[in-house]
Amino acid sequence: MINNTEVAESISDLMLKIGKDINESIILVQAECSPDEFSAYKLAAGKVMGEILLEIMNPIYEMHPDIIPDELK
Repeated sequence: MINNTEVAESISDLMLKIGKDINESIILVQAECSPDEFSAYKLAAGKVMGEILLEIMNPIYEMHPDIIPDELK
């Protein structure tokens, strides 16, 4: 996938930031929307986060296990 370690680290950092941003959006929706809207949004956000992990982060970490963040070990 990505052979360059510096690029892999940058992508990892960006994907972790995106995950945190998605989590913040879930909290916002929970506080401001109906239970049905929250449930639908949480499901959709979870799918996005799962794809990021499975299709981007895991392949990078397979090639570069030394850059796996402590929170994902």
